[in-house]
Amino acid sequence: MRTGSIELVEETPYRWRIDRRGAMRVPAVVFASRRLLPDVMSDRSLEQAANVATLPGIVEASYAMPDVHWGYGFPIGGVAATDVEAGGVVSPGGVGFDISCGVRLLASDLDRGAVQPDLSRLMDTLAARIPTGLGRGAVWHVAGRRELERVLLDGARYAVGQGFGVARDLEHCEDGGWVADADPVRVSERAMERGLGQVGSLGSGNHFLEVQVVDAVYDELLAEAFGLRRGQVCVMIHCGSRGLGHQICSDHVKVMAKAMSAHGIEVPDRQLACAPVRSAQGGAYLGAMAAAANYGRANRQALTHATREAFREVTGGGRLDLLYDVSHNLAKLEHHEVDGRSRLLCVHRKGATRALPPHHPDLPESLRATGQPVLVPGSMGTASYVLAGVPGGGAFHSTCHGAGRTMSRSEAKRRIRGSELRSALEAEGIEVRAGSERGLAEEAPFSYKDVDEVVATCEHAGLARRVARLRPLGVVKG
Repeated sequence: MRTGSIELVEETPYRWRIDRRGAMRVPAVVFASRRLLPDVMSDRSLEQAANVATLPGIVEASYAMPDVHWGYGFPIGGVAATDVEAGGVVSPGGVGFDISCGVRLLASDLDRGAVQPDLSRLMDTLAARIPTGLGRGAVWHVAGRRELERVLLDGARYAVGQGFGVARDLEHCEDGGWVADADPVRVSERAMERGLGQVGSLGSGNHFLEVQVVDAVYDELLAEAFGLRRGQVCVMIHCGSRGLGHQICSDHVKVMAKAMSAHGIEVPDRQLACAPVRSAQGGAYLGAMAAAANYGRANRQALTHATREAFREVTGGGRLDLLYDVSHNLAKLEHHEVDGRSRLLCVHRKGATRALPPHHPDLPESLRATGQPVLVPGSMGTASYVLAGVPGGGAFHSTCHGAGRTMSRSEAKRRIRGSELRSALEAEGIEVRAGSERGLAEEAPFSYKDVDEVVATCEHAGLARRVARLRPLGVVKG
């Protein structure tokens, strides 16, 4: 099957290969069903996946998840790993501008029947407590640069220590809620300024806080282990490192673009600017990226605190336990077996979620037997999913991160007005709180792929397994 200069070779009904050509060091592998292929092939994301395969030190393949679409340098939904000891590089484009953008799911002890009568008031309360949109506004008023540096060093761990959560939350966060090798010295003054007033805010774009109900369970044993049941109310939070992360990406792309020639690196797309992990530029980026990751996790932790307060105010009680928090824009140093031996790899996941299998040492004891919960938000008004990592999962234990766009935000706005979309969602019983009608229209469900098909493809491809499906009751849009 061919699109432009890209030819896809079918390996299985859910896995396609782009063979090496030109400067590609490894093939590219695309996970997609036949139903998703038209969406996958409609933009230049496969060309980007092939370009990623030219990076120095890349091993195995350049991977594209079923939700893949056009991004900056790397496609969104792209996964690539480079061998650190063999000159492998790190590329900010392989992480993205919203560093450590991710999802967390809070599972309540309330059923839909207990929440539905007060749903409108609950959504009003959440909208009042949760800052949204561009610019400043935060749940947590960080006291100056010194405290912000503590956030960058200790992430959700520091947030919990300041009263924004409980110790159990940290056990159910990726990396325990903080990345140990953060280096605030590598964060520019401009990035610090942008981050100072945004800890505990959704931002804009596709970020959201959604009150959901579990409407289907696919694996009863795993659902029970995760604390999920049909009819249960949950809250999903999707946001990242805001302006601080965006500025860090911009700053370090410029540095690496200038440094590539000194390292003898050539790439087919300047947006793939990179540097060896074991270089001054690579180390500086990883230290700054880790600081942004800690910021993102503290951000979601502060929003969790505000959500719990809103539930207590409206429902008079009710518990919200953190099921898991996982990033989908990050580069991590991990050991994986390649060609029969363990290697230290820099694994880029951009719009892709880690999906650790059962008994993986990075999982907390409470999740060791089940595998990692994988949180996959759908488009607004459609389903979201909880998956679980599986033994033998490919792409360095990675899977999809969402539905994946098929239409630009500007085209979505041309096709529907925000007021029309609001009315349509409310007709389906979904309470909507959005800062702007324009921002609402940008996230119209028809501008995304079918999340049911994306998730089913991940399962058929052996990347993860379905545990439960959640439907929206109300949404606060960024």
